[in-house]
Amino acid sequence: MANLKELRDERLRKLEQLRELKVDPYPAVSERSHKIKQIIDDFDNFLEKEVVISGRITAIRKFGKLAFIVLKDDSGSMQLFLKTGDVLPLDSSKSVVGLEELPLLDVGDFLEAKGKVINTKTGEKSVAVNRMRLLAKSLRPMPTAQEGFTNKEERLRRRYVDMNVNEEVRERFIRRSNFWKYTREFLDSRGFYEINVPVLEHTTGGADANPFVTHMDALNSDFYLRISHELPLKRLLGAGFEKVYDIGPRFRNENYSDEHLPEHVAMEWYWAYANWEDGMKFMTEMYRYVLSKTFGKTKFQLGRFTVDLDKEWEKWDYEKVIKDRYGIDVYNCTIDEVKKALKENNLEVEKTENIARGIDKLWKNIRKDVAGPVWLINTPKFISPLAKTNPNDRNTVERFQPIIAGSELGNGFSELNDPIDQLERFKKQQAMRDSGDDEAMMLDIDFVEMLEYGMPPACGWGYSERVFWIFEGVTAREGVVFPQLRYELSETTKQIYPDLFKVDKNKEQDKEDVKDEK
Repeated sequence: MANLKELRDERLRKLEQLRELKVDPYPAVSERSHKIKQIIDDFDNFLEKEVVISGRITAIRKFGKLAFIVLKDDSGSMQLFLKTGDVLPLDSSKSVVGLEELPLLDVGDFLEAKGKVINTKTGEKSVAVNRMRLLAKSLRPMPTAQEGFTNKEERLRRRYVDMNVNEEVRERFIRRSNFWKYTREFLDSRGFYEINVPVLEHTTGGADANPFVTHMDALNSDFYLRISHELPLKRLLGAGFEKVYDIGPRFRNENYSDEHLPEHVAMEWYWAYANWEDGMKFMTEMYRYVLSKTFGKTKFQLGRFTVDLDKEWEKWDYEKVIKDRYGIDVYNCTIDEVKKALKENNLEVEKTENIARGIDKLWKNIRKDVAGPVWLINTPKFISPLAKTNPNDRNTVERFQPIIAGSELGNGFSELNDPIDQLERFKKQQAMRDSGDDEAMMLDIDFVEMLEYGMPPACGWGYSERVFWIFEGVTAREGVVFPQLRYELSETTKQIYPDLFKVDKNKEQDKEDVKDEK
């Protein structure tokens, strides 16, 4: 099989021929009247009616005076039936091509076809074409699903190709879109306002994470890319809003994992005059709604976990879970005891380890084996600096986290609205940060000032697209359309654009020699 450069050169030759025929190979307008699925689903009513369909060519066959083209749009595929004498000849002023120009078309080109809907003698639902227009000439051949790519990274790097040849990948991102659509639908129907808050912040907070830093020339000032939507949305509660949310990207300058990406989409809502118990009821309902609408079910087999969202959700007490597993009293333990438990369970012990970080690692070691759904409650105050203290136990906060399939798939709590208490917690976090903990929260004095003006009691909640990845059964990189990868250029690209990229001829010759030897 010819290599990519040779195939591209052949298509460039066809492109030049089309231009010599005065055909615009990239016209601005399509006259499509219907999507393919509309015609297929209501075929009897469309029979013998004239339609105009548009899409990408996925197959071309010619038999004497007959030709067949398969056209695909984002709703489905349909056969075009072309017969000599029935198809209009070349009309370059309208980008119309005839059967004589069929050799200049390739699989991958975008085409518009006008004609009557018919049922062929073999029972194939088709359009009997009387006019064809070229909409876009493709210069690179689309691989077949069988050919695919030589490695996973190449597939992720050219995801637009991946979604063309792997229908299940494209369908995944329709479900991802629906996941956020139904999230919005649930919140909007319950009186929440979607209000977008800034991505760039002078001081960032709302999560334990290392932020990205950028510079704004207009203000000659450094900014952080937000790690959470939390603090700006709570400022809106102080502004008088009672139910607000935002959906959008957040950025955490951390390693990749199967469940984490440095950039990902998340949602947070805040609800004035509600508390954590209201939030648990609300989110139990929301999980069932969003996931059943997205996937059409509430019972899932997620790897080794069987998860039934319809069953009663258990509630686990944080302190009791740690004590039962490790024999550690989270409120009366030393850092040495925590490090000892970490080592005994083969967990990482860092030089900057502190009690809060260490106990959180011990909990995550338990979490990885929990099928759920479970609500983790009564989290220690020192682990959750933005949550309201539990009046029944001053050591804990009114926080609730859903544990499903070994993951924490969200975070909610009764919001802290005491400015003096908040300032003291911020100070402790800032001290941890100054001691080398890059993920500890920054002291946000502007937020404290807002609290001094007054913020009503409220419940807040956040979840990210990790929820979708877990229920879709994919890793983080597989769960986003265009994951970040190291910038690389293929050798073929360097060959195709030699004036833009220098090619090491000796290296290329070495590679060819190796191929010849094989």
